[in-house]
Order: sequence, then C-alpha cells, then structure tokens
Amino acid sequence: MAKALYGHVGSAPDRRLLDEVTHLRAKVRTLEFEVTRLRAENDRLAAATAEQDELLRLPEPALT
Repeated sequence: MAKALYGHVGSAPDRRLLDEVTHLRAKVRTLEFEVTRLRAENDRLAAATAEQDELLRLPEPALT
C-alpha cells in the first residue's frame, strides 16, 4: 500500500494535464482582459449617454 501511495504522489505530472492547465490559464487571462475592456467601454458609453441626456434636457421657458 505504501508503495502504491508513493508511486501516486511521487510520479511526474501528466504532460497532457499540464498542457491543459496552461491552456486554461491563458484562456482565463484572455477572458479577464476582455472583461476589463468591456467594462471600460461600458463606462465610456454610460458617460456619453449621460452627457447626451444632459444636452437634450430643455431649460424651463423664461416666459409662461
């Protein structure tokens, strides 16, 4: 039993598993970058919309 446990713990990691982990980490980094980019674009669009809404508001008429 001890030999089986030692063989399981002491064995070198599977190359396919390492490649998959590397690929997944790269994908996570790409997705995190995309989220950051989309948040920045959303903030920019929200600011532009707020500015446009402000310009469209008509002041109250001077004469009633």
